[in-house]
Amino acid sequence: MQIGFVSETGRGASDAVLAKVVDLLAAQGVRLVGTVQSNTERPDRAHCDMDVQVLPDGPCFRISQDLGAHAKGCRLDPSALEQAVMAVSARLAAGQVLVINKFGKLEAEGRGFCNLIAEALSREMTVLVGVNGLNRAAFEAFAGGMAVSVGRDPEAICAWVLAAQAAKAQGGFDVANGLALHTA
Repeated sequence: MQIGFVSETGRGASDAVLAKVVDLLAAQGVRLVGTVQSNTERPDRAHCDMDVQVLPDGPCFRISQDLGAHAKGCRLDPSALEQAVMAVSARLAAGQVLVINKFGKLEAEGRGFCNLIAEALSREMTVLVGVNGLNRAAFEAFAGGMAVSVGRDPEAICAWVLAAQAAKAQGGFDVANGLALHTA
């Protein structure tokens, strides 16, 4: 299992790290599938608009709902997120690495990208996921102790992914330590 996660604090911090990692990996020719999130501030709202771009070149989905200037409830649009899941699913076979912008509320409930992450892992793809503090326990339970924090440095994360890809070609990868396992 090759699953790494980014868990930055601050609004949009993990999104920015993952977007940079995606740019670096794409420049290396890695075949990416999944989603990256962009956030657009709104001067008339306390919360931003959230959009996910389907990798590598798929559509963009607005996954937030405008519930009004004073709304405090969850703004996630589950229907839009499920559309993004279907779009990524259709591209999964073409990818080497699955990037998921966030293991969020739906994933914590066993929905959203959960089945797709499991499918990617069963295909021995490298998976990179953003995880916020609120859903960290649910993510760790889902990953069953097999995930590793890959830090916050985009270049180091890119190196981890590339090492996972190289090790896969050679027969194994120790996710926890980021080391290739040589099998005879």
